[in-house]
Amino acid sequence: MHSYRRRNIGIILIERGNLSADQLPIIVEKLNTTRQRFGEICVQEGLVKEDDLAQALAEQFGLEYVDLSKFRMNEELLNNLPPDTIYRFNFVPMAMTDTTLTIAISDPTDVIKLDELELLLDRSLKICVATESGIASVIKAGEGTRRVLREVSEDFMLQLVKETERGEEVLSVENISEDTSPIIKLINTTLLDALNRRASDIHIETGHDGVDIKYRIDGVLYRANEPIDLHFQSPIISRLKVMSELDISERRIPQDGRFKIRLGSKSIDFRVSIMPSALGEDAVIRILDKESIASDLKGLSLENLGVSEREIKRLRKKIREPYGMVLVTGPTGSGKTTTLYAALTEIHTGEDKIITIEDPVEYMLRGVLQIPVNEKKGLTFAKGLRSILRHDPDKIMVGEIRDPETAQIAVQSALTGHLVFTTVHANNVFDVIGRFIHMGIDPYNFVSCLNCVLAQRLVRKVCRICRRPITYTDEELLSAGVDPEVTRGATLYEAHGCDQCNGTGYRGRSAIVELLELNDQLRDLIVGKVPATQLKQAARESGVVFLRDSAVEKLVAGDTTLKEINRVTFVE
Repeated sequence: MHSYRRRNIGIILIERGNLSADQLPIIVEKLNTTRQRFGEICVQEGLVKEDDLAQALAEQFGLEYVDLSKFRMNEELLNNLPPDTIYRFNFVPMAMTDTTLTIAISDPTDVIKLDELELLLDRSLKICVATESGIASVIKAGEGTRRVLREVSEDFMLQLVKETERGEEVLSVENISEDTSPIIKLINTTLLDALNRRASDIHIETGHDGVDIKYRIDGVLYRANEPIDLHFQSPIISRLKVMSELDISERRIPQDGRFKIRLGSKSIDFRVSIMPSALGEDAVIRILDKESIASDLKGLSLENLGVSEREIKRLRKKIREPYGMVLVTGPTGSGKTTTLYAALTEIHTGEDKIITIEDPVEYMLRGVLQIPVNEKKGLTFAKGLRSILRHDPDKIMVGEIRDPETAQIAVQSALTGHLVFTTVHANNVFDVIGRFIHMGIDPYNFVSCLNCVLAQRLVRKVCRICRRPITYTDEELLSAGVDPEVTRGATLYEAHGCDQCNGTGYRGRSAIVELLELNDQLRDLIVGKVPATQLKQAARESGVVFLRDSAVEKLVAGDTTLKEINRVTFVE
């Protein structure tokens, strides 16, 4: 390593115009009280941009600054390095000759680490400086790094957390190392890979040609890798049963369980469903990563969910009413609970007592009493809801209405002065009404307590980096049920696929909603049991924008594709 007569980083930042001299006292004060470095504090306090700091560091050390925003990792180069080095030393390899390796790092001051890396690779290092977030996103995006991840680092620790009756946790530590069984290794790497790729579920399916592992990302299934040999099927399922504390010897009936894993400082819950099939057993693992939900939503608000401004205004009015019922409907995985969380977050001022009963509690809300359903111990939705009413709440959220008893109590609560938020499985706002009446609820009571019904779906957002403009003929649009006039002057896009979006062409999802506010005319029509077509007509006149139209708006705005809105909504 070279030695430089180094200038002070603060002086360089001031000279470059990134920092003003009068901001120095703030940083110096922080330096004395924390163990952070000058540059870290500047970025954390929002005084200096991350890339400006990296450029100043490069100048301080006489090194080259590289912008990694469009950089893609070279797979051959990766294959020549020991599998876990880029994770352990947090660098991006850029080029390699017989004697030197060019790398990008974020902290050129860490000489000990760099010396260790030189020794390990037996090559001299040529160093460039890049931003920390740039390095992280390149490492995360590379297809090669995912394969490295499957080969997986020996230092990686997955801790399986077991909760005992008395509530304390007994940890069994599983270290992925040479002596670990290949099945444990496979399950651990699959869980890790799924978390890295933002999957919501892992499907383990037994077919004739082997065991398929698939991830559900943004609501769609993708194969994770090539089929695994069939004789591994039984050990894989047995391993999952051991983790979830299920009966290994029972193979003919469905089983449900859950396990928890600690990854660094993060705790992640997994729910497991094992199902017997003609070829053995299949499993689905649902990932409940509360922290990634939180970071994806950057603060739970209706805007961040992608709900259109017009509907937000109408919904805000309804969730601020003193009593009644706010119903959200849609199939599994359509973001119903998340929308209710966002609504609760908006109205939570601390002046009201808010209590929720959920199965399971998916996201922790500050200052809200959240009760998890526990069927084994006899705490059902109906029982819990009865107890909640004795706990003096102002606003109640019921995770889901599944049975007549819960429906009955929820309607009674809404009629007796509570504001009740809840979800129910139905396809659109009119099916909901049928569902409740089918559960034996008096139609008059139901419509008089109902403030609004929100039907919701999630459409995938087209990846901004690789999307391509596409032109459709009027005939194509009409056959897809889209009015060509609506798309005039707008750019429509199709999905393509790149490293950033895992080759899927889509990244993230956005909510489309139809909101039916109940007025006296609609209430009379429902009680009078008029046909659905007449109800729809009246709803449209009262200003309801249906799901399909809401989806077309997203298409015209360039947020999604025609193929995607056809996948999620019906052509009316």
